[in-house]
Amino acid sequence: MKYRKLGKTDLNVSVIGIGTWQFGGEWGRDYTQREADEILGRAKELGINLIDTAECYGDHLSESLIGEFVRKDRREDWIIATKFGHKFHSHLNRTPQYGAQEVLRQLDDSLRALQTDYIDLYQFHSGDDKAFDNDDLWTALDKQVQAGKVRHLGLSLNKSNSMHQTESAARVGAGAIQLVYNRLEREPEERVFPSCREQNLGVLARVPLASGYLSGKYKPGATFAANDVRQNHDPAEVKRKLEQAEEIRRNEVPPGVPMAEWALAWCLRNDAVTCVIPGCKNVEQVESNARAAELV
Repeated sequence: MKYRKLGKTDLNVSVIGIGTWQFGGEWGRDYTQREADEILGRAKELGINLIDTAECYGDHLSESLIGEFVRKDRREDWIIATKFGHKFHSHLNRTPQYGAQEVLRQLDDSLRALQTDYIDLYQFHSGDDKAFDNDDLWTALDKQVQAGKVRHLGLSLNKSNSMHQTESAARVGAGAIQLVYNRLEREPEERVFPSCREQNLGVLARVPLASGYLSGKYKPGATFAANDVRQNHDPAEVKRKLEQAEEIRRNEVPPGVPMAEWALAWCLRNDAVTCVIPGCKNVEQVESNARAAELV
């Protein structure tokens, strides 16, 4: 495994992290504690030290599975990143909650679920600019940093890649940006990454396998289960991405290199990117993800 400093923070993160939206049950299956333990335990053996989760991956469900694992492990060995701003109601049904007092309640709920007294990276979760421009929110969060409940603040951009939020990161005390970036979705390269370099912001690249389209598992014409989040993607967009991924596999992925490992390494070769945070459904996918570090 390789490690990089996350921007201006004091966090040295593995270049391969572990995304845990799947633990919330919205990617086609539910997880037992034993399954989560096996995934996270193997990740640690392979040198992965960053876990990314959120308040609304289930109703703090993903956080709870992580918390129970970390309780039995060594908390100081892990960099835990979670998010705030949403209330989970049911499958793919959540509402925004960015008010200062609401977020403080979310923070306490996350700390309880994670069974820890501090969060390493607490991220504004995909809110719009109106929700972002709330001085009371950032004042309240700064106090949590001073109190030690949060080590660092971050911004998890929605797919609009708000330049207003990106350029305001230093002003609100954020040290890292999380965004969608992969071989099929390269928009951050144009404006977001230059601003991140200028502000010395760490970058966490989420969806680095393009929701599995770059995993090498799906050919043009593939379909997904009814309870899989990809069922909600626009059919024309799904068709386009599957066809584009197949073209990339034929023309860009070296012979003998698994496409998923190549796709993760492709992201990490951009000097703006600190870490990729792919999801993983089982131990075998953790192992495949970790091998991508050897290609960087």
